[in-house]
Amino acid sequence: MVVSTMRPRMRRRPWLFGAVIVLAGLAVAVWWYGRGGSEGPGRPGGFGGRAMATPVRVAQAQEGSVARLLDAIGTVTSSGTVTVRPRVDGLLESLAFEDGQVVRAGDVLARIDPEPFQIQLDQALGQQAQHAAQLANAQRDLKRYEQLFKQDSVARQQLDTARAQVLELQGQARIDQAAVEDARRQLGYTRILAPIDGRLGLRKVDAGNMVHASDADGLVVITRSHPIDVVFAAPQARLDELLAGQSAGGGLVVEALAREGDRVLARGTLAAIDNQIDVSTGTISLKARFTNEDDALFPNQFVNVRLYLGEQRGVVAPVRAVQRGSVGAFVYRVDAQQRAHVVPVRVGTTDGERILVEEGLQAGDQVVIDGTDRLREDSPVEIVTADPQAAPGRSR
Repeated sequence: MVVSTMRPRMRRRPWLFGAVIVLAGLAVAVWWYGRGGSEGPGRPGGFGGRAMATPVRVAQAQEGSVARLLDAIGTVTSSGTVTVRPRVDGLLESLAFEDGQVVRAGDVLARIDPEPFQIQLDQALGQQAQHAAQLANAQRDLKRYEQLFKQDSVARQQLDTARAQVLELQGQARIDQAAVEDARRQLGYTRILAPIDGRLGLRKVDAGNMVHASDADGLVVITRSHPIDVVFAAPQARLDELLAGQSAGGGLVVEALAREGDRVLARGTLAAIDNQIDVSTGTISLKARFTNEDDALFPNQFVNVRLYLGEQRGVVAPVRAVQRGSVGAFVYRVDAQQRAHVVPVRVGTTDGERILVEEGLQAGDQVVIDGTDRLREDSPVEIVTADPQAAPGRSR
């Protein structure tokens, strides 16, 4: 009988296939560890003690100055907002403005039917003329009674009555004058004028409607945007810097930036610091003022705010050089043998591109700004090229 040898061989092939996969995996692991993939924090790395130089870009820490900044989010507010309301009740005869129009203080915005108020003025003038005639007659009578009293032709009582009549009519003349002035003022209120310079909003009522001085919405709202303000908050920890900067004179410079933070909309100065700290947030409110000649800022707009509080000198490095880890802030400093070392640092003020290193670095030290992801303590490095834009030595 012929015995087939194919079946056992077929049964051994799956195990052979699995062994090939395991060997391939081990080969990949050896390759990965050999190129430094198994390096741990604080050891030179490399499989079997071998280490490959990591290409990096470096910059030099230098003596310089960094602007002390305070960044916040602010709200643009008008420097003056007025709801224009009628001061007398009447029929709104006409509107003399367009929605969104820019007006000057004193411009006529609307007219209320003046006829009823003109009638009131005419009545007051007529009554004033009537009482003026009575006063003139009483004054003539008083003169006659004074002459007759000197001649002992009339009793003193008649003279006193004539004098009282003159005084009464003189008082009535003052009342009439006040009534005339009030009627003339009411008539003037039929011309509704702009109280401030600014931009009009959308009208709240159309011509032909009855309007009242008690109307809550009024006719239109005027907002003044030249100048314009931005209100923002600062941490109470920065209060001493704010007060010192404000008392130094000259005004602290404030920039309003677009929400993306990449474009300066306007530059102004710090106008006021609030008189108390908000206990719920631990912040204090600030107000900056901008001329806003190009109308870049609009009321109720949200903007990023950058307040300049002066400059601070010291050792300056690029912000990209500073890393964060379990030990806090640190940098990779490259020595003369082109090996990278972890150096803990204490950092201070930053302007977004450069940062003040208060402890850990000296002027002239080379720090890694690109290629830090594969570095460990005492890693060999290959300096590719310096980044001229990252050099922090520019003095301000």
